Amino acid sequence: MVRGKSAERMSMNRPDVVEALPRTVIDPPAVPASCRGRLVEHARWQWHPADGGDPAAYAEQFLADHGLRLHDLARPARHHHEHGICGAALYLSAAAAALLADGPPGAPNPADLPEAAVVVYAHTDANPTHPVPPPPWWHGTWTESWNPREHADAVTAIRQAISRGDVYQVNLVGHASAPYTGDPLPALTRLGRLPGARYGGVLTGPGWAIGCASPETLIEVRDGTLTTRPIKGTRPATTTGHADLLASAKERAEHIMIVDLERNDLARIARTGSVRVDELFAVRRWCDLWQAESTVRADIADGLGLADLLRAVCPGGSVTGAPKLAALDHIAALEPVGRGASMGALGWIGPDHIDLGLTIRTAAVDGNAVHAWAGGGITWDSEPAAEVAEAAAKTAPVRAALR
Repeated sequence: MVRGKSAERMSMNRPDVVEALPRTVIDPPAVPASCRGRLVEHARWQWHPADGGDPAAYAEQFLADHGLRLHDLARPARHHHEHGICGAALYLSAAAAALLADGPPGAPNPADLPEAAVVVYAHTDANPTHPVPPPPWWHGTWTESWNPREHADAVTAIRQAISRGDVYQVNLVGHASAPYTGDPLPALTRLGRLPGARYGGVLTGPGWAIGCASPETLIEVRDGTLTTRPIKGTRPATTTGHADLLASAKERAEHIMIVDLERNDLARIARTGSVRVDELFAVRRWCDLWQAESTVRADIADGLGLADLLRAVCPGGSVTGAPKLAALDHIAALEPVGRGASMGALGWIGPDHIDLGLTIRTAAVDGNAVHAWAGGGITWDSEPAAEVAEAAAKTAPVRAALR
């Protein structure tokens, strides 16, 4: 089901935006290297909450209808291009991910996007078309969802909730938007090529587009193994920043709390006793930042299907907090603008593997504006001014790529 109202509105207002562009080959995040530059859209499904039902179940059924049968991920098929199908891109917004966990979806999506989408791709050997370029890309001044004082006050509110014992940690996210003209796809492509973007790429739809530069693995399923790589802890990419991150008791405690949450999520869908932490608090670089990452793995349980996988891991613990449902309640109460395309899931589904990134460092475009999000995890030891500065440091490379 493809909704047409937003596309109609965009065509009336701005004939040079996303849906008016000739169809070109676009590489979504995590597409296999052998398939890059060779994909053409075969079929599409999009979902809005008003459509009702379970988006995870719908996505699994839609993929099965197009030759990608994912009812038992412990027994993957081969990547054999049945009926010409290569694989699919899967996207879930933060609100859709929260609904899968029976949590509140939060404030409304500020962007005119679906909350879930699956795009099935086939291979082509034809050279991509090179249309006459539309007017150059330009965006105006960013409008923030909250000012530094309001952001700091939200951090203080979370610290008070922690002192009452309501939660242990909550991730707070802010939003900014800017009007634009011209073709957004080159800017979104630049975003996807930022250093350290493990899930760099672009996904487009009728009247919208998402650019992702995420370094974080929400869930990977390959060769019978489940893998998640939570990221928590950030410092400037300097020698001092590296040493400071390694020495920070606050960052390490925050990080380990999320690792434990992710271990629990995987245990729900893994063989008993198979969950393990292969790497703990490894410091890696994304653009101009050091970030702490761990690798948690488990052996997949027999009979696990895609829908149950998504229900178990969504939304990602590093962008919610602990306990997850209590954190979602505080997020819904404090964040004035919805998380939209950020803090959800975006990646690749093939017959032989799944690789979904967590949509941090992500921007979206609709018919009116370009949207970006950034935030961080709040613990009792968080300092409001430092949390505001960290969110600004995370969004700076994203905004620079979009200029």
